[in-house]
Amino acid sequence: MSHLMNTYKRLPVSFERGEGVWLWDESGRRYLDTVSGVAVNGLGHAHPGLVRAISGQAEKLIHTSNLYEVGLQEALADRLCELSGMDKVFFCNSGAEANEAAIKLARLYGHGRGIDVPTIVVMEKSFHGRTMATLSATGNRKVQAGFEPLLAGFARVPYDDIPAVEQVALHNKNIVAILVEPYQGEGGVQVPQADYLAGLRRICDQHGWLLMLDEVQCGTARTGKWFAFQHGSCVPDVMTLAKGLGSGVPIGACLAKGGAGDVFKAGNHGSTFGGNPLACSAALATLAIIQSEGLLEHAEKLGEWVKGSFAEKFRGIRGVTHIRGQGLMIGIELDRPCTELPSRALEKGLLLNVTADSVVRLLPALVMNETEAQQMVDEVSALIIDFLRGN
Repeated sequence: MSHLMNTYKRLPVSFERGEGVWLWDESGRRYLDTVSGVAVNGLGHAHPGLVRAISGQAEKLIHTSNLYEVGLQEALADRLCELSGMDKVFFCNSGAEANEAAIKLARLYGHGRGIDVPTIVVMEKSFHGRTMATLSATGNRKVQAGFEPLLAGFARVPYDDIPAVEQVALHNKNIVAILVEPYQGEGGVQVPQADYLAGLRRICDQHGWLLMLDEVQCGTARTGKWFAFQHGSCVPDVMTLAKGLGSGVPIGACLAKGGAGDVFKAGNHGSTFGGNPLACSAALATLAIIQSEGLLEHAEKLGEWVKGSFAEKFRGIRGVTHIRGQGLMIGIELDRPCTELPSRALEKGLLLNVTADSVVRLLPALVMNETEAQQMVDEVSALIIDFLRGN
């Protein structure tokens, strides 16, 4: 009997080592990893530069707490603001905590404007985390069920629907912010129209709202830019990061610009572990390696090639309804549920993920090379075609 709580439906495999886009289980069998710890291991497994940074920092100092200044935290904040154009950063340990900080920031901002019930516009099919606030913001009843009563203060609209947001603006005077994923991950790798974020920016500017972007999954070079909002001309007031920022070492960040960066005062918010020396050393190394190895351009170029290759593989195949994504965040939507595919893939030495019941989600490491990408395309397409013909 396992003493672990039954919170995960795990696949029957345990890994003991990894290198690049490959993992080996306890019996020595090798697997091609297209999940990357759910968009976490952007540098792949056991990247030498990351290993050196973590081990070197662990030998010196792991944690002191935020009762004291943390030099590496200052350096990481400087670098993130340089890359993003933001002004201030709060560090925490996860995407849920980063989004929790953003929600608290928006509520405090609203109260500062004399709004008694500050309300945030959120999207259908979104996913922002599993704390009570981020769960309430999430647009997925499956993950909310059983945890009622949910928190008030959220107004939900369809994703990629500017008129719906404009209607909320007309009828709800308590709105203080919009919280949105530039590309929805858990919702099925949804890609909005090119002018969607710009439209949200316009509405926020008209009404004095904060535009808050959840880039937990699509940020940190995943889409071929440092941050997904950089594919357009829109700049947010608040942006959240985690996942790929620490390449496997837990770290989250809530970035803010302009007046939003001055909303929190000493004592308003905090984190015991957030931004400790070990986590910050991992994040600084991650950013440095992404730049030195040209992984932004690589992710964008390779992602376009992968999508095009899948389009060729699935030409004339009934059952594949859509291939979409940006950079190395790719979704293949089927016309039927395909939640059994991860188990089938495991048998063939392939690790993949299915989200929104019918979308095969691929999040390979940014260091994946062309040969490995070709193998991913060949194996994933063969698996899907075999599944469709048998169902």
